[in-house]
Amino acid sequence: MPEAPARNPLDSFLNAVQATIDGPVTWFREKIVEPNRQTYPWYHQKFRRVPSIDQCYTDDAVCIFEANQQFKRDKMVDNEILAILRQRFEDCVLYEQPDHERKCRSLLDSYEKASENWFIKYGDLGGYANAKTAYMKQKHRMIWERRHGPVGTGMKTVDGEGDAASGH
Repeated sequence: MPEAPARNPLDSFLNAVQATIDGPVTWFREKIVEPNRQTYPWYHQKFRRVPSIDQCYTDDAVCIFEANQQFKRDKMVDNEILAILRQRFEDCVLYEQPDHERKCRSLLDSYEKASENWFIKYGDLGGYANAKTAYMKQKHRMIWERRHGPVGTGMKTVDGEGDAASGH
């Protein structure tokens, strides 16, 4: 559709300036950028994996920022996975009543394992957690397991008997 004729000389001048500036930009976008772009739906956007916080230098603010953003994306994905597993189990319980304890056992086991893994990684970090606090939590857990064995199995003792905390 052709443009309407200019109403006054100022309007003509502004149209000419706009065409001079916008013309090459529009041509470049339509002829170069858009044909060479791969289009993905926004909900399938793929981010490249960035270095984790332990691979960043202490003074590299950009790397630390990217690691924190990656951590937040990973946490959101893990939250959604957990929500999907929980919903599958709840749907199974509603559908398979009264035999749900037997028929939904595998879904419950997978949900409980996923929630345990989620808590190992993100639990007790608080609402403002970042990649560094999660990394420190992982480091402290590994030190604990090296000294005392897997979490939840009790503490190792020197003589191999009893619990070190109880002194027996």
